[in-house]
Amino acid sequence: MIIVTGAAGFIASALVAKLNECRYFDLVLVDDFSREDRKVNYQSKQFRQLLDRNLLFDFIEKNENQIDFIFHLGARTDTTEFNPAIFEQWNVAYSKKVWELCTQFAIPLVYASSAATYGNGEMGYNDQHALIPSLQPLNPYGESKNEFDKWVLLQNTTPFFWAGLKFFNVYGPNEYHKGRMASVVWHAFNQIQNTGEMKLFRSHHPHYTDGGQMRDFVYVKDVAAVCIWLMETRKQSGIFNLGSGKARTFLDLVKNTFRNMQIPEKISFIDTPEDIRDKYQYFTEANMSKLINAGYSAPFHTLEEGVEDYVGQYLNMNKKIY
Repeated sequence: MIIVTGAAGFIASALVAKLNECRYFDLVLVDDFSREDRKVNYQSKQFRQLLDRNLLFDFIEKNENQIDFIFHLGARTDTTEFNPAIFEQWNVAYSKKVWELCTQFAIPLVYASSAATYGNGEMGYNDQHALIPSLQPLNPYGESKNEFDKWVLLQNTTPFFWAGLKFFNVYGPNEYHKGRMASVVWHAFNQIQNTGEMKLFRSHHPHYTDGGQMRDFVYVKDVAAVCIWLMETRKQSGIFNLGSGKARTFLDLVKNTFRNMQIPEKISFIDTPEDIRDKYQYFTEANMSKLINAGYSAPFHTLEEGVEDYVGQYLNMNKKIY
């Protein structure tokens, strides 16, 4: 039995799809399943049962001898939410309990961290454990993820295998419900479809041109593949970056979206909203050497390949889910 938390959400539901592709069907999907708009993410998947997130701890205690692995990907992920108590409840305290149960019952664990832990990147994007206590995230979401990473590294007792994954800018099918927090590909597709043009944030940084802001965009199918590789190999515990390893500009991303929609480019710029302007990351790029040195050798989609698959096989086809 494999448990997947956050299973109604973006990355976790894509992982469930990939698990099914790999012939894993004895799955327990954990989340708050009250939102009807996310039902499509899991209703066509094969699994054992749905489980409300508030019942997870009792379920683990009662079924620990049947549980082979836990993917704890459920979290509050809104970087524009500034109430620390929300993040403390769901991203820190809840995750600590999952960790403690996995330790108690010797259940291997993969959990979601975030590249938001790196803040403005002044210390680089290196996932070495010694650097984690010094990181300065820019918002409560990033702070909560870093607080849990720091707590994990202080634990004397651990699951016999564990991995924390610092997700960079993940995009791809199953993100339709995320609203403002959906990827730029999703927003670009919809804006272009509705208006024939795309408005990007203007740069407010002297070192970056408008649209020249750079991110490590990673396709969700690659994220799911890494998760399954970790489950199947269990070679090295630790906290790992999970990006493509290559920063690309927002202009690159939007131009590829136009091309795959077969619509002429029309791009303009608007000011970055003031509520996020001081917290805005202008550059992210995952140092992927740690995961590669641990043995992961599968290629990642290039930005061109990922956007082509996402736009061509999903968005152009009015298909929301993987």
